[in-house]
Amino acid sequence: MSWFESLILGLVQGLTEFLPVSSSAHLRLTAAFSGWEDPGAAFTAITQVGTEAAVLIYFRKDIGRILSAWTRSLTNKEMRRDHDARMGWLVIVGSIPIGVLGVTLKDQIEGPFRDLRITAVMLIGMGIVLGVADRLAARDEGGGRHRAAKQRKQLEDLTVKDGLIYGFCQAMALIPGVSRSGATISGGLFMGYRREAAARYSFLLAIPAVLASGLFELKDAAEGGHVSWGPTVFATIVAFVTGYAVIAWFMKFISTKSFMPFVWYRIALGVVIIVLVTMGVLSPHAAESAG
Repeated sequence: MSWFESLILGLVQGLTEFLPVSSSAHLRLTAAFSGWEDPGAAFTAITQVGTEAAVLIYFRKDIGRILSAWTRSLTNKEMRRDHDARMGWLVIVGSIPIGVLGVTLKDQIEGPFRDLRITAVMLIGMGIVLGVADRLAARDEGGGRHRAAKQRKQLEDLTVKDGLIYGFCQAMALIPGVSRSGATISGGLFMGYRREAAARYSFLLAIPAVLASGLFELKDAAEGGHVSWGPTVFATIVAFVTGYAVIAWFMKFISTKSFMPFVWYRIALGVVIIVLVTMGVLSPHAAESAG
């Protein structure tokens, strides 16, 4: 991997990680459209550590408060009723599905799941799901001529059951094209949560999973020597800086705007991929990376 490739891929990772468009799909597609080798699942996991570092800094006050309350709840039963302590436990509960499925499906994630035809179908399918969820949320928030606006749930209303459902939604993002934020936010909207609440929990829920995945891939890469360390570290730094700016913008965007632009983008991109693969312009299979 060249330094120019790492710059572009780092930008793509930072720009798309927190938007409901699938960062893993865009990394795969950027390489395919540019004629580069597929950066691979290891590169994706490692650069995601950079974007998660941006989450840690942006939500540092929330995370510090949650960690403090959760730690005290281990020895203080009264603290277990505290919202922040409960949030700590709910992040752990919601991380279980992706942890189990990530280990179980590791070979599929690094192989068959990276087929561009699967990516295209996931882009379109999850785009439609996000669109339906967005319309339901808009209907509740806006009401209608014969219907009063409906109060949607906040993070204070999060239960263990909802946390697990969020977790299974997040696990779907193991397939390129799904989108971690797109799947978890859609799940949250279907369960009746406000857009901001769904997005905030989505970001917090991603922290353990992404950091664990990145550290796991770092360990494998160090032992196998199949990662270009200089360009990969550079891409991770680029992803961190870009990702932080995107989080700040996205949290403001979702408070007043619809997800429909992302929905139409996903569907259009999926259709383009299917057409190009069918015409033979793009190979559906990833090229082997030389490291």
